[in-house]
Amino acid sequence: MSEELGRVRQMWHLLEPLHAVLYYAPEAREEAAALGYAVDERWPGYFAWRAAPLGAAEERQVVDTFYSFSPAMVRQYVPAVWSVAAPEAVLAARTRAVDRTYRTLLAQWTDGPELAEIAALVHRAAEAAEVKGRPLAEANAALPWPDAPHLALWQAATVLREHRGDGHIAALVAAGLDPVESLVSFAGVGAARPEVFESRGWSADEWAAARQRLETRGLLRPDGMATEAGRALRAEVERRTDEEAAGPWAALGEEGRERLVELLGPLWVAVLGAGLLPSETTLGIGKV
Repeated sequence: MSEELGRVRQMWHLLEPLHAVLYYAPEAREEAAALGYAVDERWPGYFAWRAAPLGAAEERQVVDTFYSFSPAMVRQYVPAVWSVAAPEAVLAARTRAVDRTYRTLLAQWTDGPELAEIAALVHRAAEAAEVKGRPLAEANAALPWPDAPHLALWQAATVLREHRGDGHIAALVAAGLDPVESLVSFAGVGAARPEVFESRGWSADEWAAARQRLETRGLLRPDGMATEAGRALRAEVERRTDEEAAGPWAALGEEGRERLVELLGPLWVAVLGAGLLPSETTLGIGKV
């Protein structure tokens, strides 16, 4: 990996926890419950929070944009989530959830100059992102920008996260990996244990069939681990993903990126130190 693409991936690693904490924070569960969503599992809130920028998205749109989720799992929640609360109400509650979560986790920075500087830098990067043809990134970028720096930071981090994710889907499609194959091949290179990917709703039979297809292509061994060719293909997927995600960070220049890395470090430590995020995820952060 080139030094430039390595920095692109580093920015993802630093910002992803600041975005993802919404899906695990108790404040977000409280806001979801207030809207009427069941909170004994995290998925009703997750699908509502993440899909709301698309409007009252139908099942097919969410299947396409969330990609790694089983269509059967998506069908459990979409479009039913919109009968509980309209997307506009979900977005308002999402903002309240982020505000409360950040004020809890990042209390010493929320109203300070460092966070305002971080927000300005991340906002600059998000504004430089080419979002046409990237539905989740485009939908989040089209939302009104909050005035409060901590809320602007979360929105900008989300635009960049979804920008990268939309590009990742394009890289997977180019590699000929369908949604379940993308997970099986990722498990095959050690990104996470297969059990972690069960959260995406694929049945044991669907997982086994995908393994067989990848074995037939010479990408997977019978024990489920990647062959040399399988590792090379996944490395190419990640390289293309980094390339697709590089544009916004180039807009900051080297000095801006270095300053952002310096400023983000303490916030990253605070979010991870809160213990809300799982230690092993389907994204493979820290392993790819």
